[in-house]
Amino acid sequence: MSRWLAPLLALLIGIALGLVYGWVVSPVEYVDTTPDTLRADYRADYVLMVAEAYRTEQDPALAARRLAILGSQAPGEIASQGLEDARRIGFSEADLDLLQKLTTAMQAWQGETP
Repeated sequence: MSRWLAPLLALLIGIALGLVYGWVVSPVEYVDTTPDTLRADYRADYVLMVAEAYRTEQDPALAARRLAILGSQAPGEIASQGLEDARRIGFSEADLDLLQKLTTAMQAWQGETP
């Protein structure tokens, strides 16, 4: 029994020290990440914020520029993906309505994004 005790104890101490080092001493810090790396639920929240701003401003070019930071797809595709994610997540009907209006506006918009 004591033959297994030393390696097991060494393994447990190694795991504990590794966790302390990784979580406390030198944790991962994300710096200068781009918005297109967001999780789907956060992307849907961002698209919803753009939809709320679009409702007030009614400026499709500005909405398209705001959506462009989420990737290289067309603004209509980004808005459509945000709408799909919002449905899957369970956003309210009012929010889904806003996202639908933004998606329709972005799909009809013919401008260029920067």
